[in-house]
Amino acid sequence: MNVHVDKLYAIARQPQRLVIGLMSGTSLDGLDIALCRIAGSGTDTALELLRFDTKAYTDDFRERVRQIFAKRTIDQQVLSGLHALIGQTHATLVNAALRDWGMPAGDVDLLASHGQTVFHAPRSLTGTADYPNSTLQLGDGDHLAVGTGIITISDFRQKHIAAGGEGAPLAAYGDYLLFTDRHETRVLLNIGGIANFTILPATGSGNPCFATDVGPGNTLMNQYMLANLGEEMDRDARLALTGAVNGQLLEALLSHDFFTLPFPKTTGPELFNLDYLREAQRASDTERLSKSDVMATLAAFSASAITAAILRAAQGYGHTHVYISGGGLHNPLLVDRITHGVKGIPVSSFQDLGLLPDAKEAALFALLANETVAGKATHATAILDSPAVCMGKISFPA
Repeated sequence: MNVHVDKLYAIARQPQRLVIGLMSGTSLDGLDIALCRIAGSGTDTALELLRFDTKAYTDDFRERVRQIFAKRTIDQQVLSGLHALIGQTHATLVNAALRDWGMPAGDVDLLASHGQTVFHAPRSLTGTADYPNSTLQLGDGDHLAVGTGIITISDFRQKHIAAGGEGAPLAAYGDYLLFTDRHETRVLLNIGGIANFTILPATGSGNPCFATDVGPGNTLMNQYMLANLGEEMDRDARLALTGAVNGQLLEALLSHDFFTLPFPKTTGPELFNLDYLREAQRASDTERLSKSDVMATLAAFSASAITAAILRAAQGYGHTHVYISGGGLHNPLLVDRITHGVKGIPVSSFQDLGLLPDAKEAALFALLANETVAGKATHATAILDSPAVCMGKISFPA
């Protein structure tokens, strides 16, 4: 038997595993690295976050990814090269984190890598049946496995699509297994580039559990800041807080058919980008707005889309509580608008559920890897319109 197959078999039979989860979002600020101790599987899973770090990307790395990110026409050589480069870069950053933590790579059982999304193309977004649902995450798992010496599980979204899903959002799988509660319905809102949430009905309520994208989170604000001020983000909403929301532009931004589609649904920066903003400004005759007013309106846009979706989804679910994670949690204007917009539904940081909010997505990919090795596809049958599958491709170090 191949020595790595034998090792993987032994890992699967252990009562608990040390798994590093990796997440790199559309904001391209850096690689989230979460070291987790995971015991059991399915609804008996217990996850403990042992260490967490975000290793920042260089400006050169960001610019290379942006050459192809969410673009339909690209240089194929750049695409091919980035698949290897992202894998190598992520391996280097994982090794740096392990050195910082004083942990030998040999102590880690599995590495779970989301990769870097560069294009997301479900039919519901492309509007064409010429091709099946598709999505593309770069960062080759073999490069990670060879570069770190750790068995790597990667490319999770492809199985979701192959089994009939749209490849996103995947958070529902980990959310359902870890955070379902007997007494309250929980809306686990993650505000990354795109905002999504998982709605977890109280146990025994009979209501469905599902996850859905709801629209832009930080992506339009970040894109606007980079294009107009050369900044990666509006840190602490400093610019937006000096502006005023323009009602005509906000109405135009909210007019897209995406917002009336039934749940669950998915989207990405392929739709919500600067071209989308420019068209909304033309339609609303607001092309001369100040930068601060545009940013204030973009924050209102994200918050309005999020709150409308939560209120619509939570109808009939009884006592409901919203918990926020993701980069948007650090935007005080966005959080304030969401808190007031959900009309009395309590809103808290995801920290209140016992997991560092910034680490949530990376930790959930660690959980998905644990399910692939030690779980069962049937553990996910309670999630509406999500295929019951174990996800990810396995790469050995040699």
